[in-house]
Amino acid sequence: MVKIKVCGMRQPQNIGDIAALNPDYMGFIFYPPSPRFCSGSLPTLPDTIQKVGVFVNASLQYIEEKINTYQLNALQLHGDESAAFCQQLKQAYPQLAIIKAFAIGDKAHFEPLAPYLSVTDYFLFDTKGANYGGNGTVFNWDLLSNYPYKQPIFLSGGIGLSEIKPIKALLSTKIPIFALDINSKFETSPGEKEVARVREFIKHFQ
Repeated sequence: MVKIKVCGMRQPQNIGDIAALNPDYMGFIFYPPSPRFCSGSLPTLPDTIQKVGVFVNASLQYIEEKINTYQLNALQLHGDESAAFCQQLKQAYPQLAIIKAFAIGDKAHFEPLAPYLSVTDYFLFDTKGANYGGNGTVFNWDLLSNYPYKQPIFLSGGIGLSEIKPIKALLSTKIPIFALDINSKFETSPGEKEVARVREFIKHFQ
């Protein structure tokens, strides 16, 4: 069964409403330029929901601060972090899952990802765009047919209700899609998710 991650959460009330739908992961963006930047306190979440901290080219000290403040379960590195940096985090926090994000444009070159295989737990593929994430567009999923690794994938980038059918087709292939990452297509404003739409999406993958 594919997992669901709802990313870009910010407002306590909205976080609580989405948590009631019991997604597998909830993402909190700790990148100050993002309109979905999370800076406040979080409500207590059920143990079934993994808290993912999303970082872009952050320092080790900044990441450690957020791990301790928010009791994160996973780290998503969405910038240009090196494999060596991932290894540092893995050694310091072996109990945390590390998700390394890569942007895909018109072409996909998977060979440069090889050094990350042993120092991360998952890859996340997002659409290359003007921002590090939340661009709201889908990349060409056919490019994943050449994915050569067994490392499980978080599929991200402009996923909305209209992508349900093609996602189900993708899940029937041998591509190791582990989780679906939804964000901007379910928002009424940055960081504010529409509960009914998220509920509709989740029910298709339960």
